[in-house]
Amino acid sequence: MSEADDISGLEAALAERARKLSAEHLAGGNQARERILAETRQRLHIDEEREVLAAKAQAERAYLQRVQAAELDLRAVLDRLRWELVHAVLARLPTQLEEQVADEPCYHPLLLAYLREAAQAIERDELVAQLNRRDWERFHQNWETLARQAAPGKRITLATETLDSIGGVLVVSRDGNIRFDNTFEGRMERQDETLRGAIAEPLEPHAMEMPHG
Repeated sequence: MSEADDISGLEAALAERARKLSAEHLAGGNQARERILAETRQRLHIDEEREVLAAKAQAERAYLQRVQAAELDLRAVLDRLRWELVHAVLARLPTQLEEQVADEPCYHPLLLAYLREAAQAIERDELVAQLNRRDWERFHQNWETLARQAAPGKRITLATETLDSIGGVLVVSRDGNIRFDNTFEGRMERQDETLRGAIAEPLEPHAMEMPHG
């Protein structure tokens, strides 16, 4: 074989080797490209999921903030309405008490109970009672009987001076040092918080919850 044939064979071998290396590099490049593209798609997907989750979390926080703000506003409105109702009920109470006082068969034992309570609360045997004008005219003629029924062991004198009150009785010791205001106004003043609480309790949110159907 001539030298020219050897050179030609070497060139062919080198060309084939170069072709194979080129093909290998091209294949490797394609694989790397596909791997890079796959990794990029995965990163983009992960980033997209993170953004979606972050957006969802932000939307949830915004929604909860709005709900909480709405609940606070609603609670404030309900509180205001509740106390307006309490004041409205208390404002009607004197009228209802007037109606009770006008019903003498119902009012008589109540006045007797109020007189008994006041007399027992004062540790004195000589007491003076005051009534409003209407009650004085009703009961002054039979006062001694009423007083004995209320406090058998005490002497309760009925004062000629009358009170400006809806009803009930004011009892004082003979020396004037001790007094027990058992008029309706006195009782309402002493029991103001209790009255307000009793009226407001049925209006509390837990008491006003509607049953779920």
